[in-house]
Amino acid sequence: MVLGKVRALAIYFDSLNENNLPVFSGGDLVSGRVVVEVTGDVRVKSLDITARGVAKVRWTESRNAGANTAYTQNYTEEVEYLHHYDTLIGEERDEDCPEEGLTVLHAGLHEFAFSFNLPQMALATSFEGKHGSVRYWVKAELHRPWLLPVKVKREFIVFEHIDINTPLLLAPQAGTKEKTLCCWFCASGPISLSAKIERKGYTPGESIQIFAEVENCSSRVVVPKAALYQTQTFFAKGKGKQIQQLVSNLRGDPLPQGKSQSWEGKLLKIPPVSPSILDCPIIRVEYALVVYVDVPGGLNLSLSLPLVIGTIPLHACSSRTSSISSNCSTLSWLGLQDRLEAPPSYSDLEISETQRRDCLQGCDRSDGEGDDPGSLLTYITEFRYLPPPLYSEVDPYPDPVEVCGAADVRRPDTCPSR
Repeated sequence: MVLGKVRALAIYFDSLNENNLPVFSGGDLVSGRVVVEVTGDVRVKSLDITARGVAKVRWTESRNAGANTAYTQNYTEEVEYLHHYDTLIGEERDEDCPEEGLTVLHAGLHEFAFSFNLPQMALATSFEGKHGSVRYWVKAELHRPWLLPVKVKREFIVFEHIDINTPLLLAPQAGTKEKTLCCWFCASGPISLSAKIERKGYTPGESIQIFAEVENCSSRVVVPKAALYQTQTFFAKGKGKQIQQLVSNLRGDPLPQGKSQSWEGKLLKIPPVSPSILDCPIIRVEYALVVYVDVPGGLNLSLSLPLVIGTIPLHACSSRTSSISSNCSTLSWLGLQDRLEAPPSYSDLEISETQRRDCLQGCDRSDGEGDDPGSLLTYITEFRYLPPPLYSEVDPYPDPVEVCGAADVRRPDTCPSR
C-alpha cells in the first residue's frame, strides 16, 4: 500500500470579529476546527490540541564585578492563565504494540472540531512589549508512526474588559503647578499651569478635551504642550524594568513674557492602542496625559493626569452625567459656583397636616380588599416627596420619668443634686 502525505494542517476558529480576528474574553467559549489535508492514505497515531495562555517577561542586564570581570544577569518570570489539552484522534495505547489502534485518513480533507472555555477569572489582555508579552494560542500536533509530528500553532486575542462607565473612571482629573526660573542670583517671575480633563477613562479612537490655563510671568518665551504617554512596567525576581512611549501629542502657540493662554477643550485624539493592563502581577500597562510648559534652557513645568484606556466605551447616560459633573467642576474652577441660586427650603413647601395624615393613612392600609395596587403606589410616591416634619427642640416621645434613687440609672446630669 502506497501511503499518502500530509499536505496541510490548519486551525480555524468559529467566532471572528468584524476585522476577521478571533477575539475572546474570560469565560467565553472558544471553538474551532482542525483541518487535515492528505494526498493518500495516512496512518495516524493521534491528533492532539493544546491551548495555552501565558504572560512572560524577559530581559538581561550586564554588570561589572571587577576591573576585567563582567557578567550578564537574566531576569525572567512567567504567569500561566490557560492550559487545556484534548485528543481529537487516538486513544491510550499499549507502547509494546504501537501499530494497534491507528486511524487511517483517506485522501482529501478531514475536519475535527474542538472547544473549550476560557477560565472565569481576570485574564491579562493580549499584549506585545519590548521586554514581555501576553499571548494565547492553540497548537495542534498530528502524530504518525515512525515519522516526526506535524505541528501548527495559531494565536487568538483575549481582552480583559475595562468598563469606563464607573464613578472612578468618570471622575474629572485636574491639577495646578507653578515654578520660578532662576539664573544664579537673578529670579524671574513665575510660570503657572492649571489643567483639567472631564474624566479618567477613555477608549481608543476618542478625543480628550483638555482645559488648561498657562500664565507666563517669566522673561522667556514658553510653549504649552500636551502628550499622551504609555508606560510599560515589567517585573521579575523582585526587580522592575520600565519603558515609556509617546502615543500622541499636540502643542499650543508660543507664549511671550507677561501673557497667558487658555485651552477651552483642545482635542487630543487617542490612536488605536492596547488597553490598560492593571491586574497582571508581572506586566503593567498604564497611561498618563502630561500637560506641560516647554521652557527653553530650563526644566519644563509638567502636570501629569493618570488615564485608564478601557474596552467598553462611554454610554449616553454616562456621557451626560460626565458633562454635568464637568460643567460643575468648571464653574467651581472659574469661581462661579458661589453665584448659583440656592435650592428652595422646606419652609417654602405649603403642605397641610391634613394632607400629611391622609397620606400616612393611605400608606398604612393593610386589608387591600378591592383596592387598586396602583393607588398604593400613588400614596408611596407622594409620601416619598413630602418634606420632613418641622424642627423642634421638644422631644415628641420623651422617656418615662423615673424617681432618682439608689437604683436610678439615669445620667448624672439629669438627676437633681442631693
